[in-house]
Order: sequence, then structure tokens, then C-alpha cells
Amino acid sequence: MIRKQSLVAEKIHTHINSLSVCALLEKLSTLRPTLPVTVVLDNARYQRCALVQNCAEKLKIELLFLPPYSPNLNLIERLWKFVKKQCLYAKYYRDFSSFTTAIERCLQDTHTIHAKALNSLLRLNFQTLPKAQVVTA
Repeated sequence: MIRKQSLVAEKIHTHINSLSVCALLEKLSTLRPTLPVTVVLDNARYQRCALVQNCAEKLKIELLFLPPYSPNLNLIERLWKFVKKQCLYAKYYRDFSSFTTAIERCLQDTHTIHAKALNSLLRLNFQTLPKAQVVTA
């Protein structure tokens, strides 16, 4: 069952491209087939290409693109910062397999061991500023 806040991952050990984005969309579409799905994406070219757009349309998934240069709105950037702190800082892994296992374990523990730490980090809390007055000369 998928919760309101869930981590759904697609394991990729090379690089991300439009095919891997389509694989993730297909995985998401099977979790709750009767509910609408909106996927928030940054502006990477492989996310905006026709292949991904057509795949999302076929699966009835809405793609919502973040504004350019808005890393604070991109929750995955916050999650990766947390994972790097947990898995990379001052850590040594004897091989690639140990490294990927550590990352996968950290991601699996997002709703258990790391839930409290991630609760505030992955929340969309923003400071609102009063409307500035424009003074003309």
C-alpha cells in the first residue's frame, strides 16, 4: 500500500534517461490504479521528452514540472542531501556493491529509522514575506 508520503524508487546503476523515467511511471501507475497520480519533476531534458510525455499520457499520469532554478521546491534534492550525509560523509565502502547496499538500506528506512529526521526536511514549509511597497522616484 502506498501512503500519502511514500518513497517509490527505480534502481538504476548507470545513468538516468527517458526509459528509466518511463519505468518509474509504470511502477507508479500500478500502485493505486484507480487514483489520480501527479509526478513532480524538475526540468531535465530526459523528463520533458516526447517519450516520457506519451508514456505519462498513456498511463493517465499528470506531469508537474517545477520552475527552473528552484532546488528548494525539489524534495528529491533534500532527500539526496540526507542520504549523502548518512551514507557518504566519512564512510568507506570496499566495493560498489557495499556502497549501493548502504544507499538502498537508507532509502528503505525512510519511513522507519529516519522518519523523524525526514519529517521536517521533506515538508513544504515556506516563509511568506509581506508584499513589498514599490516607491517611485
